[in-house]
Amino acid sequence: MICRLLVEQHNPFHAMEGALQLNGIRVNASLVYQVLLRLKNASKVALGFFVWAKEQAGYQHTADTYNAMIDIMGKVRQFDVVWRLIMELGGQQSPMGVKTFAILIRRYIAAGMTRQAIQAFDDMEGFIEREPNKEDFNMLLDTLCKYGFVSVATQLFNKRKGQFQPDTKTYTILIYGWCKYNKPAMAMNFLNEILERGCEPSVVTYNIILNRICRKTKPRIESRFARMMKDAEKLLDEMKSRGCVPDVTTYSILMHALGRALKPDRCFELLNEMKDNGCDPNVATYTSLIKCLCSVGRFEEAHELLNEMAQNGVSPSDITYNCFFKELGGRDNVDEVLRLYHRMQESPLCKPTNHTYHILIRMFCRLDRMEVVSDLWSDMHQRGSGPDLDSYTLLIHSLCEKAKWREACIYFTEMIEKGILPQTITFRTLYRGLIQADKLRSWRRLKTRLAEESVKFKEEFQGYGIKPYQR
Repeated sequence: MICRLLVEQHNPFHAMEGALQLNGIRVNASLVYQVLLRLKNASKVALGFFVWAKEQAGYQHTADTYNAMIDIMGKVRQFDVVWRLIMELGGQQSPMGVKTFAILIRRYIAAGMTRQAIQAFDDMEGFIEREPNKEDFNMLLDTLCKYGFVSVATQLFNKRKGQFQPDTKTYTILIYGWCKYNKPAMAMNFLNEILERGCEPSVVTYNIILNRICRKTKPRIESRFARMMKDAEKLLDEMKSRGCVPDVTTYSILMHALGRALKPDRCFELLNEMKDNGCDPNVATYTSLIKCLCSVGRFEEAHELLNEMAQNGVSPSDITYNCFFKELGGRDNVDEVLRLYHRMQESPLCKPTNHTYHILIRMFCRLDRMEVVSDLWSDMHQRGSGPDLDSYTLLIHSLCEKAKWREACIYFTEMIEKGILPQTITFRTLYRGLIQADKLRSWRRLKTRLAEESVKFKEEFQGYGIKPYQR
């Protein structure tokens, strides 16, 4: 309710204050934190609420509320604001927690600013009042690898491994990075280095290499599938010889590979094998099998597995439902999609994510069922966090394809007002479409509105060093 009120009253912020006070809302740290989590995709609204809450009598922000706000502003690359928030938190809490810098580093790396991320890691010591340790260094390497900067991570590792004595976890992070980058030779070099140091690879290490083996090729080509399974079996033999027992992740990786090869019967054999070995399937295992069954049109068996999951106390995830939505959507089975969607909404443990909504919005836009799209969009707002950059990009581009220029402009303006920075391709798509549709005046009004919003927001938060929201 609070998030909806804030979004509706987001401009100007004085109206938001009045609405909150009229509704008798008293803030506390837990409430502020939960509201900020739900406003993670509306940076302008979130910062307005954050500043308003700070000014309330008897209230003081906590490390959690500062961290939530730092994450929100880092997501839209307002790093001057982020540092201002860090300085505020540092003046209030000393020493500062490592979590704050982990958030900052992750947002820098997500923005491609690896040099600034490493500098932040080096500056961290002055705020947390101790030297960074091996766990902190692993965090930095892990974030770099997850965002595709494994070369930077490796250079940093080679430069500082004398300072931070690497362990199996450190090497596993780098092995993951090179496997993700599709450089198996580099990954194996680090595996060999683990052994040379007298360390033992963990089951996690082997699972990462196994995952790379099972994803590196197109398994629907029979010869490639046979080669892939041979390599996987060879790794499994080595794994067992070193005392690493395959776990549920190991089986789930193999299940996923069999599913990609569209071999549902082999999947069922593997499912029975893991049960016989005393390894209970988890949501990832079931999801891989369900995806395979949906891909080959065996929806009845997929539904039976969905029921089996519930009986075994395994809650389906949004990814599980998304498997149904993708395949049923491709077959234009609207009724079944909506039935499953309502089942998902009613589930206490699994709610639709933004990715779920994107799959459904794309499907119903393609089918020109705009009334359903409107309902889905409203549901996203009701869910709390609301549409994000990908949501607006998808909807605006879909509306442009349907030549619904008025609606596209409305959503474009809405995302700007929320502080969501449109992608360059969205600007170009909308501009070209409006020009071709002889709506140049509409485009000029949009540009003016964008400039006004940028200046207005900067003026309202002068103390935080807001930069214009523009590309």
